[in-house]
Amino acid sequence: MEEKLHHKRPKYLNLLEFRHPMPSVVSILHRVSGVLLFFPGIPLLLSGLQLLLQSPQSFEILQGSLNNPIVKLLLLLPLWFFLHHLCAGIRHLLLDIQVGIKLEQARAGSKLVLIAGFVLTILAGLMLW
Repeated sequence: MEEKLHHKRPKYLNLLEFRHPMPSVVSILHRVSGVLLFFPGIPLLLSGLQLLLQSPQSFEILQGSLNNPIVKLLLLLPLWFFLHHLCAGIRHLLLDIQVGIKLEQARAGSKLVLIAGFVLTILAGLMLW
C-alpha cells in the first residue's frame, strides 16, 4: 500500500511552472526587494556617502558619475526596490490590523502595490532627469 502512494507523488515541484497567486508574488517580491536593499544597497550607499564627504574632488567624481544617463537608468532599479518594499510594507501593516484580508481585497491590494511601486518609480525617475 505504501509503495502505491509513493508512486503517485510528484518527484519534484518546479516552482517556475507553478502559478503563484498575486498576493504571494507581491509578498515574495517584498522579501527579495528587502534583501537586495540590504546587501548590495547598504555598501553602495555607504561608499557613495564616503565619496560625498571625503574631499571636494571625490564629491565632483560622485556628482559626475551620478549625472551620467546610464547611471541614472541603473539607479531606477534600486529605487524600485525601495518603493516597492515601502508600498508592500504598508500593505503588510494593513493586513496585520485585519484590513484587506478577504481574497478579493488581497488581490486588489497586491495589484495596487505593484502599480504604485512602478508609478512612484517613474515619477521619481522623471524627477532625476
